[in-house]
Amino acid sequence: MALLGLVFSVTAAGAQQDDSKPGRKYKIPPPSARIEVTILREGSLKPVGDAAVIFHPMQGDKDKGVLELKTNEDGKAVIDVLPIGDTVRLQVIAKGFQTYGQDYKIDKAEMSMEIHMKRPGAQYSLYKDGSGAGKDAASPQKVPSSSDKPAGSGSPSDSQQSPPPQTH
Repeated sequence: MALLGLVFSVTAAGAQQDDSKPGRKYKIPPPSARIEVTILREGSLKPVGDAAVIFHPMQGDKDKGVLELKTNEDGKAVIDVLPIGDTVRLQVIAKGFQTYGQDYKIDKAEMSMEIHMKRPGAQYSLYKDGSGAGKDAASPQKVPSSSDKPAGSGSPSDSQQSPPPQTH
């Protein structure tokens, strides 16, 4: 028992000596916000599970890193490590939906966001038939305009052309 007491007293004395040495200074982290993001389908407002909710903390125009979460079956994701006062770019990616992106200022200790995800729209194509097939599928078809009329067609623009240069 006396030996055990001696070990504790030596350990305590060693700990006191370590406090006098210069070492790392502890920096208190800034207060962080609790952010709850809810992802819903536009129209039906049903939750979107397993969506990637990505936070990009921003410093000016530069991205300081990435924090990624997945939504649960209720379409919710919660994060509590982002400092109050920061700006964060929120990106949501879910299969079968358009990608969402928006910048937010973290200005409260508790924030909640509700994102309504849209289904993708129809694709736009420069090809006439939309299939890309045809005699020149590699280049888009040019749609004729009123300025594409051949010379000498009798249009008023023919009379406005400059005469050929004269030689002496």
